[in-house]
Amino acid sequence: MEIQFLGAAQVVTGSNILIKTKACNLLIDCGLYQGSNELEAMNFKAFDYDPSTIDYLFLTHAHVDHSARIPKLVKEGFRGKIYTTQATSDLSEIMLLDSAHIQESDAEWTNRKRERAGKTPVVPLYNVHDAEESLRYFVPVQYGQKIDVNEIISIRFRDAGHILGSAILELWITDEEDTVKIVFSGDLGMKNKPLIRDPELIEEADYLIMESTYGDRLHEQVDDRMHLLIDTINRTIKRQGTVVIPSFAVGRTQELIYGLNKYFAETSKLDVFRNTPVYIDSPMATSATRVFQKNAQNFDDETKELILSGDNPLEFENLHFVRDHLESMKLNSDRTPKVIISASGMATAGRVRHHLKHNLWDEKNTVIFVGYQAQGTLGRILKEGVKKVKLFGEEIAVKAEIVSTDGFSGHADQQGLMEWLRGFKKMPKKIFLVHGEPEATETLAGLIRNEMNIPVETPTVGYAFEMEEAVLKADSKEMLLPVQRRENIKKELDEVFAQMERLVPKADMFLDEKVLEKEYDTLKNKLIDLQRELMNLSILLGE
Repeated sequence: MEIQFLGAAQVVTGSNILIKTKACNLLIDCGLYQGSNELEAMNFKAFDYDPSTIDYLFLTHAHVDHSARIPKLVKEGFRGKIYTTQATSDLSEIMLLDSAHIQESDAEWTNRKRERAGKTPVVPLYNVHDAEESLRYFVPVQYGQKIDVNEIISIRFRDAGHILGSAILELWITDEEDTVKIVFSGDLGMKNKPLIRDPELIEEADYLIMESTYGDRLHEQVDDRMHLLIDTINRTIKRQGTVVIPSFAVGRTQELIYGLNKYFAETSKLDVFRNTPVYIDSPMATSATRVFQKNAQNFDDETKELILSGDNPLEFENLHFVRDHLESMKLNSDRTPKVIISASGMATAGRVRHHLKHNLWDEKNTVIFVGYQAQGTLGRILKEGVKKVKLFGEEIAVKAEIVSTDGFSGHADQQGLMEWLRGFKKMPKKIFLVHGEPEATETLAGLIRNEMNIPVETPTVGYAFEMEEAVLKADSKEMLLPVQRRENIKKELDEVFAQMERLVPKADMFLDEKVLEKEYDTLKNKLIDLQRELMNLSILLGE
């Protein structure tokens, strides 16, 4: 077997991992490169494999840097199955179609200039038809459900706590008689974030592929982020300015709505924020918010309690959703103080670039960045203090106040990454760090080597690793003797039966019959695995 790293290696975008086995070829993620012109040009290069030879794709979540080359993959011959969580499948329909519209409009804008220059037109990376076609191959599954994809491949998605539907992938591959377990962290979220649950811990892996976005830094205290946001909004509104917040349409925007709603409900102050209109100027964010409401069973307990109490955590009095582009344009001709939350989060595309064009030049205004800004993006350039930028062919002076906070980040910081890794009961024999810029990746690698004495690699794009002998055998699980393992299995069986019994009184508005059936399926899969292992041990012990 071989793992080849073909994206998000030494960078944070373009996630794409190829795993070759003797029987089939697998992909994990197929995302867009974002950032500099050089990075984005990589989207148009041919894949390093023939898409028609890929049998399965496992998608960790819907963000475009993990999903948005899927239409290109299908356009060029992929006809396999795309396994992902139900919420990710729902969000991907929005994300991929939106990405296709952007590809088409960017090509149209480029071709108008090329035509005037007498140059041949360019073709978009893919179009809306390609995106619609790719959705046919999605196979939604539930968290925690172990799926036998074929005779040699089994998978399970665990909650990564990054955005709604985001997943850690557990992948079992049987080669000849041995089984290897590969875990891909996907994008790991921060603990104690609103709306979604904390990242789940994984017990064991032979090989771990792990993200490292914030491997070299710590976030500010989570409790401070809303104070910073509200203080900045109030400060800007008092000077009669507008606040522009570039925000990822899926995940970050809903978290901002949740936080603002909570502040609106709890504060007794008559501050200016309570009378300030807040506009969500993103059709995709509006649609994504509806998907969040549809998938409320994946919310954390605090959010469920809010809903049960009659409070919709994704709405508040002065919140307005903007769909029509004419209404979006009016926001910039209206100079009254307001808050505009608009995609994209790194200011690489979308309506937010128009809002920046109309607001960056005025020192009364403020731009707040609430997420990671990749190298080469407009967001990164503004954070680094540039004095002028070019938007839509016009040079714009940067006089607005620029504020940045990592407190709203969807990614775990260095402490969160290490805490998650320490949760393994049986450590992997090797770790590969991806989805991070070189400094972050190397810093985290050094920390893991020093603390845990585990070999760590930081692959570059194209690096291939050929796995040695498989290590997960039926008679050596958890490095226990067969007799010890048999006793542990009996305890685990008792716990599975107890969980089945506890499901019945657990039924409430979030656990309808369909969800209960899925939970029983998950427990049934675990029961079958334990029974199979118990039988193998009995044969080994000659019983």
